[in-house]
Amino acid sequence: MIQLHDLQFVPFIDEDEISIAIDEISDRLNKDFKDKNPLFIGVLNGAFMFVSEVVKRFKYDCEVSFVKLSSYEGIETTHKVNELIGLEKDISGRAVIVLEDIVDTGNTIEVLSNILKDKGCNTFKIATLFFKSEVYTKQNTIDYVGIDIPNKFIVGYGLDYNGLGRNLTDVYQLKSSKMTNLVLFGPPGAGKGTQAEVLKQKYDLVHISTGDVFRYNIKNATELGTLAKSYIDKGQLVPDEVTINMLNAEVDKNTDAKGFIFDGFPRTEAQADSLAKLLESKGSEVSAMVALEVDDEVLVRRLLERGKTSGRPDDADEGVIRNRIKVYYDETAILKNYYQKQNKYFGVDGVGAVQEITERLSAVIDKF
Repeated sequence: MIQLHDLQFVPFIDEDEISIAIDEISDRLNKDFKDKNPLFIGVLNGAFMFVSEVVKRFKYDCEVSFVKLSSYEGIETTHKVNELIGLEKDISGRAVIVLEDIVDTGNTIEVLSNILKDKGCNTFKIATLFFKSEVYTKQNTIDYVGIDIPNKFIVGYGLDYNGLGRNLTDVYQLKSSKMTNLVLFGPPGAGKGTQAEVLKQKYDLVHISTGDVFRYNIKNATELGTLAKSYIDKGQLVPDEVTINMLNAEVDKNTDAKGFIFDGFPRTEAQADSLAKLLESKGSEVSAMVALEVDDEVLVRRLLERGKTSGRPDDADEGVIRNRIKVYYDETAILKNYYQKQNKYFGVDGVGAVQEITERLSAVIDKF
């Protein structure tokens, strides 16, 4: 994490990924403009690094010029674009390629396209290193896109926050506001699934069930799902790296979430460390491990009763039930110690009406 002025930023895109994106754009430009002596127009200040890398990779004759326009103050766009440095090159009849560091709403691109048309350029192409497609509102086609990113404020690789950060070779995103991230545990029959559903609604959290994530990825034959299935089919445990990558994908799907409920993960200290690193990369952390505590005999009675209607064989055999409970305690004991060392473990009485248990859980969560 880095500090620029009064704000904190967390790692988002590393230099290697950026370099690959520029390679791909440059390969296309070499193919499309090899005999056309193109004029590359960089949009200052942010595009200076992108322009440098594209031009270094261009293998044929070309020319380079710059314009400077501005539409940001701090971390917010002003929606007003002012031409600060004009284009002096004669561009009539030229093959023109605009190189932008980032395109979001498209206001700058729209103004620049009007400037180019006024100067006699009928056709030109637009290449951007970063593209916020979800907020782009203009009609101009973005012909070459390096990396499509969510609508987050970023710095690095030419992009700045009030003048700072342009020299960073990795890209960082603005650290999110305080998130509530819960690791929810409970033995079989404790009502964890019921409470997860209630809590996600009450606190506007995203519930991530490891089992559901695995089933989704395998059913839809995603790259990670196919990889996980290859281990499962061999009777092997799925490596933690595969699981954490699946969770990372789920977290990235919910960039505006107020927090997450992690259900079924972590189960080992190594997994807990991986989850901590994942959340740290997003500028956040685990707020607490909350475990529902229910007497064993109550759990057995609940599961045997549930087994009468659930159709699950593991709910109908008392021996299987007791073993499941033992496995839970063996796993939880490790993580209980892990989170207790961080003062993040909270045991909550899981006996009573659903609303009563929710109130007990809420008393813990409200502290964060």
